[in-house]
Amino acid sequence: QVQLVESGGGLVQPGGSLRLSCAASGSTSSIGPMGWYRQAPGKQRDLVATIDMSSNTNYADSVKGRFTISRDNAKNTVLLQMNGLKPEDTAVYYCNAVLISRGRITGYWGQGTQVTVSV
Repeated sequence: QVQLVESGGGLVQPGGSLRLSCAASGSTSSIGPMGWYRQAPGKQRDLVATIDMSSNTNYADSVKGRFTISRDNAKNTVLLQMNGLKPEDTAVYYCNAVLISRGRITGYWGQGTQVTVSV
């Protein structure tokens, strides 16, 4: 079992920055890839960025060049630095962790943190 707690969301003006943080607890030694997803009202949950244990990253085209994902394996945290925010980035952002243990792969989600980009 893994518990994920996100923080850092809020209201920001277009062009501004926010940094999201996700802290993992529980069976953290079995955590593999981690990532951030977002869900806007009335839309499906979409991938924002992922990072594996070797810090290889993957980004949605819409955030490339503006967002940066990073992780600290010693602290069991994953960060999402968001720069140049746009109104279309408004969504609830969810942290995701994939647990790999005894041949089983299980995904875990945080509770989500709201990001609102508006004047």
